[in-house]
Amino acid sequence: MKSQLLSLAVAVTTISQGVVGQEPFGWPFKPMVTQDDLQNKIKLKDIMAGVEKLQSFSDAHPEKNRVFGGNGHKDTVEWIYNEIKATGYYDVKKQEQVHLWSHAEAALNANGKDLKASAMSYSPPASKIMAELVVAKNNGCNATDYPANTQGKIVLVERGVCSFGEKSAQAGDAKAAGAIVYNNVPGSLAGTLGGLDKRHVPTAGLSQEDGKNLATLVASGKIDVTMNVISLFENRTTWNVIAETKGGDHNNVIMLGAHSDSVDAGPGINDNGSGSIGIMTVAKALTNFKLNNAVRFAWWTAEEFGLLGSTFYVNSLDDRELHKVKLYLNFDMIGSPNFANQIYDGDGSAYNMTGPAGSAEIEYLFEKFFDDQGIPHQPTAFTGRSDYSAFIKRNVPAGGLFTGAEVVKTPEQVKLFGGEAGVAYDKNYHRKGDTVANINKGAIFLNTRAIAYAIAEYARSLKGFPTRPKTGKRDVNPQYSKMPGGGCGHHTVFM
Repeated sequence: MKSQLLSLAVAVTTISQGVVGQEPFGWPFKPMVTQDDLQNKIKLKDIMAGVEKLQSFSDAHPEKNRVFGGNGHKDTVEWIYNEIKATGYYDVKKQEQVHLWSHAEAALNANGKDLKASAMSYSPPASKIMAELVVAKNNGCNATDYPANTQGKIVLVERGVCSFGEKSAQAGDAKAAGAIVYNNVPGSLAGTLGGLDKRHVPTAGLSQEDGKNLATLVASGKIDVTMNVISLFENRTTWNVIAETKGGDHNNVIMLGAHSDSVDAGPGINDNGSGSIGIMTVAKALTNFKLNNAVRFAWWTAEEFGLLGSTFYVNSLDDRELHKVKLYLNFDMIGSPNFANQIYDGDGSAYNMTGPAGSAEIEYLFEKFFDDQGIPHQPTAFTGRSDYSAFIKRNVPAGGLFTGAEVVKTPEQVKLFGGEAGVAYDKNYHRKGDTVANINKGAIFLNTRAIAYAIAEYARSLKGFPTRPKTGKRDVNPQYSKMPGGGCGHHTVFM
């Protein structure tokens, strides 16, 4: 009898050690995650309940937004943290940081006509600058683009190639009194200079139509512009939320993220409540399964002010810790009302902007998800102008999905995806109308299932995935070597 009891005790100890050391909380008795099973756990009602919750955080405060450091975003962070921690499946932490918040407003008048302009965040203030308008050549990214008589003038610059911050700095080097950046696609233009810089001059954004009209008028004669910029600055404490599965190989981490903040203008439900809730829905669904590789979820703060949260996180990891992250997936705006299914061009075949080794395989996996269902898709430029930027710069393979922002949908795209030609993917992008009503339910559901598909694949196995490149430093792409990153992956801050 004593021998039998001893054998039983050894058996129980062995099982217990297996549970604690490998898969906590009885995970060995859960099924191994598969692509079909994880996708089947994704329910539209759960997704919509999540985005409605984010809307309620915006509605509850006078600001009516979820900008980082504000009450709506604080509520968002606390809710995400508590929801994920309550599963018991993850180790969850809030990563505290302090960043400079800026809010700016602009007024422009050209030859007595008021123009609708948006001040760039972090722009220096300006009080009734009255000066002649000159036009920069090309995109204003080099000193040679600025006329010899730029000093004391306000310079008009077309969007493109380099960051808004770089344009403002180049204008400052040319001793301009101010800068106006006009859009290179239809629609208004709002953005950020990415931070304070002594080289910057007061900078505002203008629509393509108004910008082209001004350029034409300058070519015909002298144009006088009056420019006012009001800028507010405040250091704000804020947080990333990081959650890693308690089970799985923690030396082979699959990481994914979405930014949790909005712009000042509105609640940011597509940008980027859609991505935040998409990955949260997958995180909750994953708790039904065991896995081989650990999965780490991240909800980034302060993306809209220059990728501040994700950059802070990556910079907090040494090479050894970051090397454990085998790939990073980014999801920003996956419920655009006039959507297109877009996959980041990891192999560079469409835009000649390649990611680190493994980025191509991520692209191919998402392509397979859509192809297997006969659903059209297209590549989107993989320049690093989103929260994956900091990862790419440290040589981490990256990829993700995007359903479009302010760019206008073409007739050719309508043939592929439906919707309306001549209208932006998201006409409420960075506006107060980015509410729950702005979400395309079909798009957010499909793309959340695509997230589940990829996570199930990589959480189960990295077989066939390229050996992780050595952690180091690299340019996102030589063409964009001066770009620290950009908001939302869709040219808000850059180009």
